[in-house]
Amino acid sequence: MTVTETTQGGRQNPFLIPSPAPYSAVPFDKITTADYEEAIKEGISQHSKEIVAIVENPENPTFENTIVALDRSGKLLTTAVLTLSNLESAMGEPDLMKIMGEMTPLISEHQTGLLLNQKLWERIKKVYDTRDSRKDLSPEAMRLIEETYKSFSRSGANLQGEDRETYKKIMRALSDSTVKFGQNVSNEMSNPALRLWLKEEDLSGLPDAIRSAAREAAKEVLAGEGKEDNGSLYLFTMYSPSYVPFMKYADKRELREKLWRMSNSRNTKGEYDNTGLIKNIVNKRLELARLMGKDNFSQYKLQGTMAATPEAVMNLLEDLRTHYKDAAQDEMKEIEKFAQKSEGLDFKLMPWDYSYWADKLKNEQYAFNDEVMKPYFELQNTIDGVFGLATRLYGYTFKENKAIPVYHPDVKAFEVYDEDGSLLGILYADFFYRTGKSPGAWMTEFRGEEKDNDGKRTLPLISIVCNFSKPVGDEPVLLTPSEVETFLHEFGHALHGLSAQAVYPSFAGTNVYHDFVELFSQFNENYLTEKEFLDGFARHYKTGEKMPAELIEKFVESNRFGAAYACMRQLGFGYLDMAYHTKDKPFEESDDVEAFEVNAQNPVRLFEAINGTSVSPNFGHIFSGGYASGYYGYKWSEVLDADAFAAFKQNGIFDKATAEKFKKMLRAGGSVDPMDLYIEFRGKQPTTEAILKRDGIIK
Repeated sequence: MTVTETTQGGRQNPFLIPSPAPYSAVPFDKITTADYEEAIKEGISQHSKEIVAIVENPENPTFENTIVALDRSGKLLTTAVLTLSNLESAMGEPDLMKIMGEMTPLISEHQTGLLLNQKLWERIKKVYDTRDSRKDLSPEAMRLIEETYKSFSRSGANLQGEDRETYKKIMRALSDSTVKFGQNVSNEMSNPALRLWLKEEDLSGLPDAIRSAAREAAKEVLAGEGKEDNGSLYLFTMYSPSYVPFMKYADKRELREKLWRMSNSRNTKGEYDNTGLIKNIVNKRLELARLMGKDNFSQYKLQGTMAATPEAVMNLLEDLRTHYKDAAQDEMKEIEKFAQKSEGLDFKLMPWDYSYWADKLKNEQYAFNDEVMKPYFELQNTIDGVFGLATRLYGYTFKENKAIPVYHPDVKAFEVYDEDGSLLGILYADFFYRTGKSPGAWMTEFRGEEKDNDGKRTLPLISIVCNFSKPVGDEPVLLTPSEVETFLHEFGHALHGLSAQAVYPSFAGTNVYHDFVELFSQFNENYLTEKEFLDGFARHYKTGEKMPAELIEKFVESNRFGAAYACMRQLGFGYLDMAYHTKDKPFEESDDVEAFEVNAQNPVRLFEAINGTSVSPNFGHIFSGGYASGYYGYKWSEVLDADAFAAFKQNGIFDKATAEKFKKMLRAGGSVDPMDLYIEFRGKQPTTEAILKRDGIIK
């Protein structure tokens, strides 16, 4: 099918014709579920023809006719795949999941075939080998040549004969398994067996807003299942807006334990059991690494990162463990001792107790409770404030455009303008929880930024997705500090995508080394404790009063109290990730995933392991989300963000000169080596000193 032909009944597939939406945005209002399969297959066909045109070009390989042509190819396929994968997570519709599962093998096979195209590889290699003769190429162009060569080399282009077929089989198997893993995680979240139905007498300790949200959740589910609602039931689920406050505020310990065990046994049994997939994925990754001449998957995967080697990753994790573990254990002892005052000396702090008693202690010790801050974080004011951070730092402004189609009525689309009035891109904001939506929060894109040969810029289409509670009646949506922090985090990623000024698609926005990409999101989180920032929007939704300085200071102090525990929790994920991916022997069928996890996390364990629970089967980051052997990147980037914010603290948190230097990093994308970018901004390499001071570990 060509782009001018029509589908059955005379209707045109929206992906195959120019978008009528403003800024050629994705025409969500015209796309049907059936359009995705056709668009992806046509996208593969078009991309294949573009590759044939490159490899059969009779002219000698050049940067322009090979590297650039390749980098700008496959637009239809990219758009269709990004749209489908993003909506699969944001909507959680079974039909979208089914199509994604069916299309993934085709996409993987096409991508693998591209990377193993011998003629294409020969042209890339020729350009790479003669690159020094091109004195007219920019540093960005030279980097594109080098990164393209390295990418193909790491992806099997140097393999010969049967090894190429083996590579294809491994990649196909990994693609199938990782997609299935992610879908199992999403499906399990909606599993009726993981719902905690309660009555009024079970809700002691829970704030009114949480009770109201649980009541609405119960009504929604009962109505959807055609069941009678007598008004007495409340529903709590695994989703963060429900789970997190329950674990923090619910007085009934046995109910906290029940919900905790539900959450921490997800995907360990039944229809959505992921334990077998874990072993399959880890084994295939090890097989891939061996095929590529590496001892383990981490050695293979860490090529093209700031860390570069497993040893460097473990050095960071060990350094942080050394500094934080004693402090975390001291925190836990203090919490347990505090709880024993009311629970008795035989009380032993367990995982389902930590949030509850830590909050109680912070409330007594610092006269602070997260709920005290919520009235100052009304959603619309917070949106204005978070968007306003980009205005104060970089001069960006935001204007809602209701003419831009969105994929759900809850979603809003904003035009984002630069300081000079030029349009940077479009931001989609999808804030509210809904049934089927993947848990957590994330930033993604429907289209990346790029420039054509004449310098004309294609606008990026960037999306941030959260799971905030929806309004109940006339009640305002009030966010917890943690939710505001999440918003700031994902907004930082969004700014990275919107700020992109790279020439080539491969370097645009968040297309950077994965252990650099979290810098800009985590940097934003620092502003949550800055009164100068909060004064701009954090006003009590009833009285209009600004957030008191003493409340902010108590928040900072209370956060420091839990910082060591939070760090150790993150290290636990990092150690687990590295344990899976530094394995030098495959899993046997009889091997136990839960036992492996326990052993991997022992160096950073704060609580004793609980039989029958395991985080690995729902650890989507490393088994379906692209963070395999990369979870350490959060802590790596946290070291960077603390060091970077130290420059703002020294010069002023809205200092224009410092912000301009930081914006240069935002705009550069992957066009410059990240360490070179950082040193240019900071004047030195980063150290852990700033993060240790921020967390109160050192003075």
